[in-house]
Amino acid sequence: MSDAIAYRTAVVTGATSGIGRATVLRLRQMELDVYAVGRNAPALEELASSSGAKIVIADVRDTAALAASLEDIEVDILVNNAGILSTRAAFHEIDPTEIDAMIDINLKAPMHLTRAVLPGMVARKRGHLIFIGSTGGQAAYPSMSVYGASKAGLSLFCDNLRCDLLGTSVRVTEVVPGRVQTGLYRTAIAGNQAQAVLYDGYRPIQPEHIATVIANAIELPVFVDVARVEVLPTDQAAGGGQMVKFEQ
Repeated sequence: MSDAIAYRTAVVTGATSGIGRATVLRLRQMELDVYAVGRNAPALEELASSSGAKIVIADVRDTAALAASLEDIEVDILVNNAGILSTRAAFHEIDPTEIDAMIDINLKAPMHLTRAVLPGMVARKRGHLIFIGSTGGQAAYPSMSVYGASKAGLSLFCDNLRCDLLGTSVRVTEVVPGRVQTGLYRTAIAGNQAQAVLYDGYRPIQPEHIATVIANAIELPVFVDVARVEVLPTDQAAGGGQMVKFEQ
């Protein structure tokens, strides 16, 4: 860690797999105390065993319980990573319950958790809020209207936070990935075909690459805030989600 940054403790949501798990591992390599938040107890226990992370078994939608579990912890870094893309469908065909699910997890939960830890950061004049956004919140994608709206809302929330936090030394970083090889699409593409449709023959970003971006943003001097960084596969263009297969 840089001597200019006295961060000691991080919280990572959605820590059981993908970007969240990779971020926990990377932050532990940086010798931070890391609280890994998720619902899958066996996966969290394995992560704790392999990395030394502390575990918090919680649903991010249960904002009061999650805030209570972190109440006595001086959180220096909050990585709001938990998110879902539970279905891909035209809006007029979407199950109305999916609207609430994606808004609750992708937008409301990060806002509530940020509200819970931010007063302490402001009082200490030390903190870094990191949000995992999406290119789906920056450009229109077919059959992703609710997911896109939730991530667009998160992006604007980050912009507003920076205005509110001027003079506090609390940084706000939005990481905006393109196609990352995670389990995000496991329920969104019918017939368990996410691997075949999105990844076979392509060169997607790996979760460890996003964890590296997060670590780099944290390690910069405290007066440098990586406000927003888009991370795309070389073979992908953001608008409409077009990605080409790589041929040698």
